[in-house]
Amino acid sequence: MGLFSFIKDAGEKLFGGKAAEAAENTAAAPQQEALDATAAKAIAAYIATQGLNVSDIEVLFNGTTGTVTVKGVANTQQDLEKVTLCCGNVANVNAVDNQMSVTNPEPEAQYHDVVRGDTLSAIAKKYYGDANKYPVIFEANKPMLSHPDKIYPGQKLRIPVL
Repeated sequence: MGLFSFIKDAGEKLFGGKAAEAAENTAAAPQQEALDATAAKAIAAYIATQGLNVSDIEVLFNGTTGTVTVKGVANTQQDLEKVTLCCGNVANVNAVDNQMSVTNPEPEAQYHDVVRGDTLSAIAKKYYGDANKYPVIFEANKPMLSHPDKIYPGQKLRIPVL
């Protein structure tokens, strides 16, 4: 699927900020590896809680670059894209390298970076020409979104093809 950019300071706080800090010297490298492994486990656990139809998930985190690499198999394009969002909408992550494969390929969704003042209705109007189509965007981003009014600046949302 490729490399996706995210805003490092926005998102779920799944692990301490120290896990994302780069090792300052070679003596700190073993500690950084342990922090990276802890962060990767936290992200993998978060993916597991989302109820996505995925298997053989492997998550790696590089705190030096703030990059998550995810591998595995998704049943649908939607599940694959939601894994990207699970990994990227996490504080201290600024990029996701999604190397997953998909069993049942479909057209890829677009993505929208939420800015201050955005609402799902406004986003639906922008992409679909109809503000009343906001439930499509809300459903496409569940379970990461729990309510249509709970989006935040810096969050990345899937905008599926109608």
